[in-house]
Amino acid sequence: MSRPVPPAVDFYRRHPISEGQIVDALRRQGKDLARLRPEDLYDYDQDHYGGLEAVEALGRRAGIDGASRVLDVCAGLAGPARFMARRWGARITGVDLSPDRAAGARRLSAAVGLGRLVRMVRGDAQALPFRRGAFTAVVSQEGLLHVPDKAATLAECRRVLLPGGRLAFSDWIAKPRLGDGERRRLDEWMAAVTLQSIDSYKALLAGAGFVSVGAEDLSQEWSGILRRRLEMFRGLRADTVARLGAARYDEYDQLYTFFVKLVEDGKLGGARFSATAGPRTS
Repeated sequence: MSRPVPPAVDFYRRHPISEGQIVDALRRQGKDLARLRPEDLYDYDQDHYGGLEAVEALGRRAGIDGASRVLDVCAGLAGPARFMARRWGARITGVDLSPDRAAGARRLSAAVGLGRLVRMVRGDAQALPFRRGAFTAVVSQEGLLHVPDKAATLAECRRVLLPGGRLAFSDWIAKPRLGDGERRRLDEWMAAVTLQSIDSYKALLAGAGFVSVGAEDLSQEWSGILRRRLEMFRGLRADTVARLGAARYDEYDQLYTFFVKLVEDGKLGGARFSATAGPRTS
């Protein structure tokens, strides 16, 4: 008897941004797929909000440099990991629950000559398959919203960090007016579970053993980005329908419209968090 597919894995199997979509876009641009550079992917492989500037900001808060050993949690297709490897020369290990995403990340990294700096592992963020103190920095971008047990995940991030190591991540946050029905719809449509507020995330970080916790509310910035991404998605309707079918396009359009309205109505937002791994107690 086959095991049920985790909701987050199923969501990304049907997501418009995929390895195939990136490769098709590069072909249309006339790129030689045998001679790709990391920069050739930047317009297509950054599946998060704020583009490369957001990755740069995250890397700075995580204290990443050429000597860093970095873990990217819920790394997806590893676009941010490739940028950080290219930008700082750091060694990045990405972990993601989706086998398709992890395999696609490996192929894309190899295609741009970063296979030695960017390693991809399939694994669960709630039980990271790494030894204690293996990394000097941990990052994540808008991936933890899919993880049910965020307390366990943050505790795991603390476990794999050296004392004094830095954690920096961005994620969606629930505002006080977000209703239970809206939470259920986000869960059903895009596997957004146990959404946290800024204050509850700060409490979870402290409980996991992090100190010097900082938080930045990005909701206003993300609202404009979301509206532009919705318009861009609609502008690519013919291409998306050709790849995924009209039913999937319509479903995603409804989801994104709902999502944008929640943010514009002040019910859902985004935030960037940073913290330092405190001394071990055991």
